Parts: sequence; structure tokens; C-alpha cells
Amino acid sequence: MRTLIIISILLPVLCVVTQDSSLSQQSYEFDVILKNGHVIDPANKIDKICDIAVKDGKIAMVKNTIEASKGKRVADVSGLYVSPGLIDIHTHVYGGLVADHHNFNSGVTTVVDAGTVGATNFAQFKEIIDKSRVRILSFLNISSKGMLGNNDPTTFDVDLAVETALKYPDIIVGFKSVRYAYWHRLDEGLPLYDDIHTPWASVDSTQQAGIRAGLPTMHHFDPEPAHDGRPARTQSEFLQEKLRPGDIYTHCFRRKHPVIMEDGALNPDYVEAQKKGIIFDIGHGANSFTYRNAIPAIRQGFLPNSISTDIHGGNVNDVVINMLHVMSKCLNIGMTLEDVIRCSTLNPAQQINRPELGSLTVGNPADIAVFDVEEGDFTYLDITLGYSDEGRGGTIKGDRKMVHMMTVFGGAIVSDPYGLSFPQWEDIPVDDDYWKSHGTGLKVAPKDAYIK
Repeated sequence: MRTLIIISILLPVLCVVTQDSSLSQQSYEFDVILKNGHVIDPANKIDKICDIAVKDGKIAMVKNTIEASKGKRVADVSGLYVSPGLIDIHTHVYGGLVADHHNFNSGVTTVVDAGTVGATNFAQFKEIIDKSRVRILSFLNISSKGMLGNNDPTTFDVDLAVETALKYPDIIVGFKSVRYAYWHRLDEGLPLYDDIHTPWASVDSTQQAGIRAGLPTMHHFDPEPAHDGRPARTQSEFLQEKLRPGDIYTHCFRRKHPVIMEDGALNPDYVEAQKKGIIFDIGHGANSFTYRNAIPAIRQGFLPNSISTDIHGGNVNDVVINMLHVMSKCLNIGMTLEDVIRCSTLNPAQQINRPELGSLTVGNPADIAVFDVEEGDFTYLDITLGYSDEGRGGTIKGDRKMVHMMTVFGGAIVSDPYGLSFPQWEDIPVDDDYWKSHGTGLKVAPKDAYIK
């Protein structure tokens, strides 16, 4: 694929615009047309160069050729890839990270907050959701306090969680269990073990809520050995006995997880669980994705079901950055581009039961990502150095990088940093506001004075 430098050189050629101002009042069949892009839409088994038309916020047509004259706004995206808008199903966009600032500029049109809030503070989060432009959905934390109640089972309120989820079915897509680690409870002065503080308190409560509400669950789970009179909490029991088909195991390549056995083979529990329908989500985060686990697993044929960032204020500036950066890592460790797109569009849409998202099906919301795949020498880090006591990360050398070019959300072009849908400045019609003084009362030169 061409690089950004080539794109900048060819930009005047790429833009298809109306040249005659007399046509400004004409009615157009489509609001937006993207032409000549390499469309990858796993939901509809499309992997070819074609055109996409948008009307009234919906996908109106996907066809080999659509006449540019039918579009009010037209962008030639030749040499670029086009996919459904990306879906990031593990984020933290409450309490520090502004969703609108970190998603459209990487092709993401839907984010799912993964349990930052619980039932008692969800109303505050909804105020943010209602004001945000990007689509925000939520896994509700089983702790009524959200992440503030991570390790206190007295805050695990199944009744209130179910009631809240049923009250907001358009936003809440499931429930999130908490980390619930033994050492955290010691630090917080909570009991190690009694009838309430059981090893499976978080997982079991979350599963109860999921069953009662008919919604999937997402789990941040770390296995822990038996100690101090407490029974072990094993990976095998978690995967084989606790989860239902459709439930999501996030941070699936986390360093603490026994993905790879002592002999180097893939853990058979992972294979069996995935066959049963358990969802394995990357949930990258600052310390929850390691090449040590991911690369051997992928080489042995085990692919994640979905790619997500676990983006938050502590990783947005370094190891995660954005969705395309995480997808680029996956592209460089053995996943195909089609795999990466599927795990960022169709699969997460199915996992959160939103079939209208994650595809370019006619009639669906017109959420579209346009991106380039640059070739070169790139370095990617897995764990943020010095972020916690979990050790240092490692890097890989990659030869591809996914680069954002344009995002369409609900039929509107919401991010177009390289002006693919804009004309060359000399070609802007003479009566356009571009050539006027914008109400200052000052006289400016006519257009032809600028064109030499």
C-alpha cells in the first residue's frame, strides 16, 4: 500500500468534488460516496475493490461502481482499505479518558466501557454517554461501586445490577467481574476467607447476573494457588465450569495466565473452552498482553476472538495509544489482515449482541473506517516499562503499520485529517465562503488573484 507521503502527493487527484457552483442546489441520491477502496467486510464476505454509498445515516449501497455524480460528498480512497467502523469492547472511558478524543481518529465508532462503573454510579456515567458523540456502551461492574469496590464482595449486588441492566438495555450489554485478588484484600484489610469472601465470589455473582438478565459476562480473572487456608482458584475450573458459551475472558494473553504449558504446547483448556463458545478477548492494557503468550499461541493456531485495547489514562500515551496500534501488533505476530478486521468489527458486534454494527450491510448504521497499511520498519512494545511490579515488557520488529485515514459515523464524515473528501483549494467554487471575508467587512481579493 502507498505511504502517507505518496498520499499527500496524490491528494489533488484523489478528491472528487462538484466543480460547478450552479449544481449546489441539486438533489443528490447519496450523502457520501467512498470510491475505489479495498473493502474488507467479513460479515458479508467482501474482500475487493468497490464503492460504498451512504444515505440518511445508513449504508445505502455497496457496489463495484457507483457514479460519483450521485454523491453530495465524494472521496476517492484508491489504494486504501475500507472496513466497518471498529468496535473496541474493552475500554475505560469514565473518570479520566474522554471517549470523543481517542476513537474517531483511529477508526473506532463504538466503544464498550468494561466495568468502570457499577449500578450506583451508572447514572453519572449515562450523563457522559448522552453528551458523547462516539457510541458508548457498557459492561456493568458487578460491584455496585464499580472498580472502587473491586475486592469487597459486600458490594457485589446481583439484584441491583440486573435491575439497572434491564432499565438501560440500549446501553448495558453485559456484566463485568472484578479482579478480586487475594493480595488486594490483604492490602485493604479485608478477610481472606469466610462465607462472603469466597474464592469465586466475583465470578459467581457476575454469572448469576448474566443468567438472570440474559446477557453475556466479561471477566478479568487471574488464577491463584491455595494458601492461608484458602482453596485454589484454577484456570481450568474457571474456563471449563464457570463460564457459559458467549461469556468473555478478557486479557487472554496476560502474563499471569497459563496459556503455554511447560513443554511449550498450547494449554488444551484454552482450545476446549474456545470450541465450547467461550470468547477470548485481547484486552491489551498496560500489562495484560504479552508476546510470550500471544505469539506461541497464534503460531499453534489459537487466535483471539476479539481485539480490544483496555485503553485508559495510564496507557493511552505509550503501549496502547489507540485501537489501530493494537491491531497493528496483531497484524505483525501472525494474524492476517482479514483476521484482524473480523476481530475488530463482526466478532465484537456479535459478542455484545449488536448485529446492526460491525458490518457494511445495506440498512445498517453507516459506520466506516478507512485506513492505510504502511510498509516499513516498526517496533512494538507489549508491556509498559515500569508501570507496575509485573516486570518489564518486550518488543518485536514489525514491517506493517495500520494508519487512520478517515472515519464515517452515522453517515457523517467525523474524521478526515488528510482531506480525502475535500477539493484542492484552487478548485473551490468562486462563490464559496472560502473566498469571502466571513463578515469582517474587509474586502478580499477575488479568487483569480490567488490562482497563478
